[in-house]
Amino acid sequence: MQTTCNDLLGEYRDLARVCATLSAADWQRRSDFYGWTPWDEVAHLCYFDQTALQSVTTPEEFTAEAKALAKVLATGKEISAIARDHFAGLDGPALLATWQSNFETLVAALAQQDPKARLNWYGPSMSAKSFATARLMETWAHGQDIWDVMQLDRPASHRLRAIAHIGVSTFGWTFVNRKLPVPETVPYIELQAPDGTLWTWGEPSETDWLRGSAQDFCLLVTQRRHRDDTGLQWQGAAAQAWSSMAQCFAGPPVDGPAPGVRKRA
Repeated sequence: MQTTCNDLLGEYRDLARVCATLSAADWQRRSDFYGWTPWDEVAHLCYFDQTALQSVTTPEEFTAEAKALAKVLATGKEISAIARDHFAGLDGPALLATWQSNFETLVAALAQQDPKARLNWYGPSMSAKSFATARLMETWAHGQDIWDVMQLDRPASHRLRAIAHIGVSTFGWTFVNRKLPVPETVPYIELQAPDGTLWTWGEPSETDWLRGSAQDFCLLVTQRRHRDDTGLQWQGAAAQAWSSMAQCFAGPPVDGPAPGVRKRA
């Protein structure tokens, strides 16, 4: 649990360091992720880090907050608008300071949990370890939007393994979520880690596989890149279908970016 929390804290702090360099104009730059600005991205993370802390420390408050959020979303209000309303009046630096305080507190609370302890979240409950890993994935994904809008080259780290594992684990979910039959064959996954070693999942196959860099795979499953804008390669019907709509995060089915929309020069 401590290792997972250390990785989560590292992801938070890396993104916070980038955000600390943003000017007032940078905070309002519109990204290719639904036009969200860096301010929107951090506000989104900050809001759900607050509710995550509620889940860990005051579960009854989280349950009430989750019900209230569901009612608001049922009216058609966008999730980004909810975060904007929640932190209205905070400029970029003030929002960053609030978020930093929140995530430091959240990680400290998570580190005290038994890895197998069940924590409530939107949808099914999760183990504390999976909960922390999910926060890492979301932080990395929304962080990518900020790296992109600032046209910065993002270094890859060993933390990608946890995100890639979520991506592999949600193979079936991608199809179920779209009310499609889950392929009987699960592709063999072979990814090149940042240090040059290989991370693999499943049984080696000559007919059903997906290969490439771990970073490209994480960009695909978090829907930050279209598959054609990565160096990924695949073989077989299951890999072909999955790579066209992979979705490692909860919620209704979402289509990722079109080819070329988020390809960095």
